[in-house]
Amino acid sequence: MDEEFTTLLSNRTWDLVPRPAGANVVTGKWIFHHKFQSDGSLDRYKARWVLRGFTQRPGVDFDETFSPVVKPATVCTVLSLAVSRDWPVHQLDVKNAFLHGTLQETVYCTQPSGFVDPTKPDLVCHLNKSLYGLKQAPRAWYSRFASYIITLGFTEAKSDTSLFIFRSGFDMVYLLLYVDDIVLTASSEALLHWTIQSLQSEFSMKDLGSLHHFLGISVTRSSTGLQLSQRQYCIEVLERAGMADCKPCTTPVDTNAKLSSTDGPFVADPTDYRSLAGALQYLTFTRPDISYAVQQVCLHMHDPREPHLAALKRILRYVRGTLDFGLHIRRSSPVDLVVYSDADWAGCPDTRKSTSGYAVFLGDNLVSWSSKRQHTVSRSSAEVEYRVVANAVAEACWLRQLLHELHSPPS
Repeated sequence: MDEEFTTLLSNRTWDLVPRPAGANVVTGKWIFHHKFQSDGSLDRYKARWVLRGFTQRPGVDFDETFSPVVKPATVCTVLSLAVSRDWPVHQLDVKNAFLHGTLQETVYCTQPSGFVDPTKPDLVCHLNKSLYGLKQAPRAWYSRFASYIITLGFTEAKSDTSLFIFRSGFDMVYLLLYVDDIVLTASSEALLHWTIQSLQSEFSMKDLGSLHHFLGISVTRSSTGLQLSQRQYCIEVLERAGMADCKPCTTPVDTNAKLSSTDGPFVADPTDYRSLAGALQYLTFTRPDISYAVQQVCLHMHDPREPHLAALKRILRYVRGTLDFGLHIRRSSPVDLVVYSDADWAGCPDTRKSTSGYAVFLGDNLVSWSSKRQHTVSRSSAEVEYRVVANAVAEACWLRQLLHELHSPPS
């Protein structure tokens, strides 16, 4: 707590001022968190002063709040290019990222509990910088970071605004930003270190070395490429569900007809079902093999029944037996963009809508995939196939634009 408070003061996060008449003063609280290593071992204890953003008033304390985050397909594409070219890939961590964001709005908050100035106990904090918990904090940090890195010569990709690209002759740098986690790759070690030093001169940032663990994903580099795995995350989800020692099964879904939304009694705890379904959704970042099964159980999050819970538990049993599965990104000549698509016809027993899916390969590497129920009812199997092909082509067109911006156009 002392370290966090010292950081807030040294960053000139606020000025103490008398409370203005009629002003909305946002309250806050201390949040304590355990930071873990990629193997699940304890890294450090962390304390953070967080504001209660739900006490803010729209149009008074905040206006725009949207902040972009990098797409999974962009991450896979950039890593595929880096591995194929044998570029170094580093990860950076920004310390107290949101404290770097400059606020455009006038926001007042209470002094941190336990650190109230004894000589000025009635004063409130007029914020100069954003704080965790504020609705506009992610947007303020992104704007601050983007405006600085553009001054270094980077350009913001139009296809994904969390991707920044630097090019000078044949030298290139790709930077991916996901809130305060940064993945950085460059065509040479010298250019990589220049970028890191430039960022460290502006932000409090730590170079964590070669990419090994980001967003809960463990990255293992070998002679054949990169292995992306969420093994530790799988174990945590199984423990949360009370299925850490369950009997594994060999497939994530059975071959019976799709479940109806009205079959069976209601589950005892719908919140628990939704929490586990959401956790499995994040697991599909490196597990395309469960994308279809997870999509099916997520269709019933609004009104889960016992058969839906049984289907969800089957996915967990499959995950229990495939903890070491992950996404392998291997060295490849990424010149071809190949898309496979498929669909059923009128498969939903309630709406008669169809389910479509596609998988996009860049060379030998899978970079994008989807399993989704179509929005309309199709009157023929041909119509279904055309709809899924249209979705797949749209994704391929977006990836083609992304590759052009990365100066690696597909053939």
